[in-house]
Amino acid sequence: MDLTEFSQKESVVIVYTGEGKGKTSAALGLMGRALGNQFKVAFIQFIKYWGVSEHIFIRNLQEIYSQELYFYKGGKGFYQAQGLSDPKISPKQHLKAARDTYTKALELAKSGLYDLVICDEINNAVHDGLLSITDLENLIKLKNPKTSLCLTGRDFPQELIKRTDIVTNMTKIKHHFDDHFLANKGIDF
Repeated sequence: MDLTEFSQKESVVIVYTGEGKGKTSAALGLMGRALGNQFKVAFIQFIKYWGVSEHIFIRNLQEIYSQELYFYKGGKGFYQAQGLSDPKISPKQHLKAARDTYTKALELAKSGLYDLVICDEINNAVHDGLLSITDLENLIKLKNPKTSLCLTGRDFPQELIKRTDIVTNMTKIKHHFDDHFLANKGIDF
């Protein structure tokens, strides 16, 4: 193969989707690779508002990469997901949190201030009806041409695959939750 025939894109749209584990972990690995290359990275968290290990990890990294790493935690938790929704949080609160988080993600993706914007669990927000497919499409279309975008979560819309550059489907073979075991701290969250 003659690599002189290849060119490099200025930015890419990356999707980590599917039923299997590893979507957020892959995005965190991408974040590490980007920071190691002295990129400016924005990590925007949809859905997960409770204390998960990646929040601690990212906050600790911010001490080292204070100028390069921006973290925004939005969302109000699971929404209509296998009965895991918090009954104290109304659908209206979920919608507002998703909309506010989307607004922040769109602002940062359009700004040109970041080399990489990661929208973790945004696909879930779309699938659950908190955001529209059009919102997701606009995020892809309106991002700064120099900004790469990473979108994670289950159920990425098939009709938007044509607007992406890299799509990885995490396939679940087996997960202990299916056998009625709760998630393990440090492994699952």
